[in-house]
Amino acid sequence: MSYDPSSGRYDTMQYNRCGKSGLMLPAISLGLWHNFGSVDVFENGRAIVHRAFDHGITHFDLANNYGPLPGSAEENFGIILKKDFGGNLRDEMIISSKAGYLMWPGPYGNWGSRKYLIASCEQSLRRMQIDYVDIFYSHRPDPDTDIEETMGALDYLVRQGKALYVGISNYPAKQAAKAIEILKRLGTPCVIHQPKYSMLERWVENGLLDVLEENGVGCIPFSPLAQGLLTDRYLKGIPEGSRAANTHGFLKKDEITEEKLAIIKALNEIAQERSQSLAQMAIAWLLKDKRITSVLIGASSVAQLDNNLGALGNLKFEKEELERIEKVLG
Repeated sequence: MSYDPSSGRYDTMQYNRCGKSGLMLPAISLGLWHNFGSVDVFENGRAIVHRAFDHGITHFDLANNYGPLPGSAEENFGIILKKDFGGNLRDEMIISSKAGYLMWPGPYGNWGSRKYLIASCEQSLRRMQIDYVDIFYSHRPDPDTDIEETMGALDYLVRQGKALYVGISNYPAKQAAKAIEILKRLGTPCVIHQPKYSMLERWVENGLLDVLEENGVGCIPFSPLAQGLLTDRYLKGIPEGSRAANTHGFLKKDEITEEKLAIIKALNEIAQERSQSLAQMAIAWLLKDKRITSVLIGASSVAQLDNNLGALGNLKFEKEELERIEKVLG
């Protein structure tokens, strides 16, 4: 299987500046949290990466523990890079990774110590067979490690040439503001924050987005489709093969309540009136906010990726549509 990237790969994608940095990210980025691990079909993941790049998705987001098994998503992505993205194609890509969740046993394989973050970055680079990542994140705040130590480790990785930029993920507003201030003082500014954000989970609107805007930091929401809830997959129950039916997935059956199903069905009606799928509208709804740099999607198939990319065809919302959506969401 040989891969020759499309010559028109930049024709339809929108690129947004990441905060006040010089970094531009595609409006839609591809996350490898699910569907790219050792339990998944390698050639399927490979085809998704090809299709993404062919449509202008230049940003591929990973973490040390992505899989399952932990680390296997980075290993598989490294194989894809080596097989299919030779020459100067690496320079057309933004590759990010993170550390902060449990990765190996013992006191040095979790959270936010300097020891763990630096070792994690080195391991990620080896798994992906690359010399540097474009963005390296602290994946979550550590309640027991001083934030200066965690941010100092990120600064060190940039100075060592192991990362070009740094970011934070899952940090609430107050901790994000402190992390951003420390990194600025160190001379390695925080360029991006990756929070969980969707129509169904809106905590970032209570202060975090304001902190990011005030400090010129980009925002890239993950789980924009609420683990698949904001798609047409669950409109008629839990289908076989879905994340809710998957024993190693993060979406549990008991999360799909009658109340949520009613919300999803009402949102789907609005999406249909916009000539969009529910997933497309959910992505567009996030991108309507200029503080959002990129939306981080997952995909289990090329068809699903194509459907999500269709969101770029209609990013405009009328005032009445937004009011209807707010009424549905309560």
